[in-house]
Amino acid sequence: MKVVRAILGTLLWFMLTGCQTVDTILDRPARIVNADADSRAALKAAVNEALGTEVLLAEDALADGSLLTIERWPAGTMENPTPPGRDMGKPIQFRLVLNQSDCILIDQRDDTRHVLNDTTCVAE
Repeated sequence: MKVVRAILGTLLWFMLTGCQTVDTILDRPARIVNADADSRAALKAAVNEALGTEVLLAEDALADGSLLTIERWPAGTMENPTPPGRDMGKPIQFRLVLNQSDCILIDQRDDTRHVLNDTTCVAE
């Protein structure tokens, strides 16, 4: 009985991971078209969730290409809220893809996927 459960568990694992691999095969680099308040809010919410903080995005973010780069900003203090210089750490990048009819924002750090509701995108 334990052997049967182990085999079924292994088969289930292969089926689930196989489905995830098949889905990503359909990914095509994309850009946002006809951006409106709802699509901008969906993009901002996905980025904020991924970063765990509030970010300020341009109105035309991801309208011209599939890559969104966010540079790190040096942490401020009460005495110096905007310190001079830049954080020279690697910037954070997101990639927008079209998968069937879904616009999906992928965090390049860990490949997490965020579906952008209320957003229309086209393949590049």
